[in-house]
Amino acid sequence: MMDNLLFIVLPYIAVTLFVVVSIYRYITDKFSYSSLSSQLLESDELFYGVVPWHIGIIGALTGHLIGFLFPKEVLWFNGVPVRLYILETTGLVFGLLALIGIVALMWRRIRMPRIRSVTSTVDTIVLVLLFAQVVLGVYTALFYRWGSSWYAASAVPYLRSLLFFQPDIEMVKPLPHIIKTHIINAFLIIAIFPFSRLVHMVSLPIEYLWRPYQVVIWNWNRKKIRGQYSLSKAKEDSNMNVIGR
Repeated sequence: MMDNLLFIVLPYIAVTLFVVVSIYRYITDKFSYSSLSSQLLESDELFYGVVPWHIGIIGALTGHLIGFLFPKEVLWFNGVPVRLYILETTGLVFGLLALIGIVALMWRRIRMPRIRSVTSTVDTIVLVLLFAQVVLGVYTALFYRWGSSWYAASAVPYLRSLLFFQPDIEMVKPLPHIIKTHIINAFLIIAIFPFSRLVHMVSLPIEYLWRPYQVVIWNWNRKKIRGQYSLSKAKEDSNMNVIGR
């Protein structure tokens, strides 16, 4: 009963919330489809968290997607040990980058009062879920080896059975609890996705492809302003040199 609840009922509820609430939110308040960046409040530490986070999570998600779309090809690729080692190492590196990034982003929100003041309850829940997901993924990569192979052989058939509305959880029942928790946590993230700032991931400015060109008109003399700026900059550098001597 518990397996049916967690691996059949929960996934469908999560995906339903993802689709319905995302569409409703876009229709009623499309301007909320944003990452609501706090860069203006602080940018240095944000940079050192965002960069490894995005590189790591995009790499990890891409690997999961490839395994889902081409499981037979992944198993064939892993048939050569050297290629399997390279694939596993690459996945672990992406996971570690994501872990470094999410820890930096969480520490930034905890440490800085200005950032903490604009952090909502949903933000906190999302950060905790993402942190748990990355930790579980890295733990799996370290202690349950050859995850790319058993993911393609066990998890993908289960996920595809959900996709075609013929849920079959027999392949995931024997998996270790850590891996089961990793799967369940993924569905929880999908469920909370439309209620959070994560929706910016599906907000692609594709209308820019056919939108008319924007004409920018300068209302001042650009050469004059740039000349004044260059002159003031030169004076500032000269003053600095005098002070230095």
